[in-house]
Amino acid sequence: MNSLVKDVSDSFKKSAVVDVRSGDIVRVHQKIKEGSKERVQVFEGLVIKVSKKNSHTASILVRRQTGGLGVEKSYLLHSPLVTKIEITKRGKVRRNYLTYMRDLRGKSTRLTGKEFDREEVNNVVDLEAEKAEAELKANAEAEHAKLEAEKAAEQAKEDAKAQAVIDAHKASEQ
Repeated sequence: MNSLVKDVSDSFKKSAVVDVRSGDIVRVHQKIKEGSKERVQVFEGLVIKVSKKNSHTASILVRRQTGGLGVEKSYLLHSPLVTKIEITKRGKVRRNYLTYMRDLRGKSTRLTGKEFDREEVNNVVDLEAEKAEAELKANAEAEHAKLEAEKAAEQAKEDAKAQAVIDAHKASEQ
């Protein structure tokens, strides 16, 4: 029974995920659907907590100071809505859960930086995600081309009507 549950849960996992740790400053790209439109929203902040790292329910808690207020968002790493996570800085910390960061203000919120290879860490190839992104882009381009064709046809009709009116006017003058 456990193997069946594991197989089903593994089918929903992404094939590759960035190795995010507590103390990292990350930029999370999330798909947001508003009505019929879809857009990607970027949220940048400090990773306070990493939970269940090897599970399909792996999540991170990201904190950001905005206008004097702290905003925290939790993201599931294997969610199809999270399109990309990129690590911009890696902080030197010795804890998994950085609750003390909530009480700090100003310069005291800075963490000591740690050297890391940004290209190697952020270069995660997820073929399924890239395929889905390319499909969305192709659909958007096809829809745009269809709208442009409709506009061109409508413009041609209006031009033909205008030309007919001009011809009728010239014929009535003669």
